[in-house]
Amino acid sequence: MSEMAYKKSLAKGLLAGLIGGLVATAVKTLADRMNPPRMHGEAEPPEVLAEKLAGHALAVPQKEAAGAAIHWGFGALSGAAYGALAEYYPAATAKDGAGFGMALASLTHEHMLPALGLEAEPDEQTAHERTSEMATHVMYGVVTEGVRRVVRKILG
Repeated sequence: MSEMAYKKSLAKGLLAGLIGGLVATAVKTLADRMNPPRMHGEAEPPEVLAEKLAGHALAVPQKEAAGAAIHWGFGALSGAAYGALAEYYPAATAKDGAGFGMALASLTHEHMLPALGLEAEPDEQTAHERTSEMATHVMYGVVTEGVRRVVRKILG
């Protein structure tokens, strides 16, 4: 039975995408550790957001824990939203999820994060930072789609 033959289910789409997003977040996290996008000690956007939400500087352990919670939560929720979209708009899965990853990188690192003051404007980011973020987001999208597709097949 092909994926197109499944009865559409928002719950199954959300769950498959959520699982895909979590696995993809793990892969992106490892890739970021091997090739950090910020080479000069700049703070990671989730940690900056954690301190903004707290309204004050956080101790390093709290900042790291809050930043990780934001990073993993965003990855899981982005995957879930993608899974729901894929359920009702299969064209969203084109290029095996690479387009989703590119769109997410553009939305976050070129628009949302700079607008919120969590990251430098795109023209102020280094070529390494922009390239690294795009590459790891493409990886995130492809992994999200691959896992989503397998989980959705298992869910029937």
